[in-house]
Amino acid sequence: MADVMLREGESQEALLRRFRKKVMRAGVLRDAKKKRWFVSKSEKRRIAKRKAIRKHRRREWRLKSRIRR
Repeated sequence: MADVMLREGESQEALLRRFRKKVMRAGVLRDAKKKRWFVSKSEKRRIAKRKAIRKHRRREWRLKSRIRR
């Protein structure tokens, strides 16, 4: 968990800003959103496969557009 200590002369708003940055960098919210719903291993594999196919197609498209120029 991200924790911050109030520095001397620091306002509450600045403290809150630092805390939010630490939480974002630590990935706390991202992990919480991922774990919000259960996803089976097979579903994770399917999602990863679709993501890989989409990434591959994008790379091919970029290469083709470079060659045409």
